[in-house]
This record gives sequence, structure tokens and C-alpha cells, in this order.
Amino acid sequence: MAEGGNSSPSDYLAAERTFLAWIRTGLALMGFGFVVARFGLFLREIAMTTHGLPLESTGASLWMGTALLLLGVVVNIGAVINHVRLIGRLNRGDKIGQRSSPAIAVAITLALLGIGLAAYLVLIR
Repeated sequence: MAEGGNSSPSDYLAAERTFLAWIRTGLALMGFGFVVARFGLFLREIAMTTHGLPLESTGASLWMGTALLLLGVVVNIGAVINHVRLIGRLNRGDKIGQRSSPAIAVAITLALLGIGLAAYLVLIR
């Protein structure tokens, strides 16, 4: 970022790139959440065609998929709020520091959901 509190055009462009990266992340989470939520339906259909018996569903894929989808929504809303605040700070000429706590929170949440999905796949067989 620019020294002395004066924001350059490259600062605004960097903020725009960061905002768009967060939007892509949120959209990917929502898409992946939808796929995970429908994974249980896919497993039931496969069981019906191979075994002729319906697979008993625990609903875990629906809940984890919905959690991923909602996480994507939260990421997109947070991206908008953060972007509006950042542009306001750039317009005021405030010094901008680097902070990645939202990225760390998303990464930890995804890791926990990934562990849950792995456990689900192992336990359901």
C-alpha cells in the first residue's frame, strides 16, 4: 500500500482483486455445499440400482452440504462488508495493514467440515 496515507490507484485495484477472490471463494463453497448435500441422494440411487434395497440415510451429507453452502453465503457477505470498509479507509487516507484472520477462520472451518465428511464416508461405507 502507499506510504504516508495517500492511496494510489494500485491500492484500489489490489482491494478489488482481493474482493473478487473472496467472492470466488464464497461461490465455490456454495457450489461444493450443494454437491455435498446431494451426495446422499446419489448414494441412495446407487444402492437401489446395485442392491435393490434403499440405503438408510443419516442425513449427514445434507447437513454438511448445507453448512458449506451457508459458509459460502457468510463469506460473500463478509467480503462485501470488508470491501466497503477498506475502500472507505483508502478514501480517508488511512494506513492499511495486512490481516488474514477471515482467511484463517474459513480455512479452519473447512478443515473441520472436511474431517466430518471423511468420517461420514468411512462410517457409511
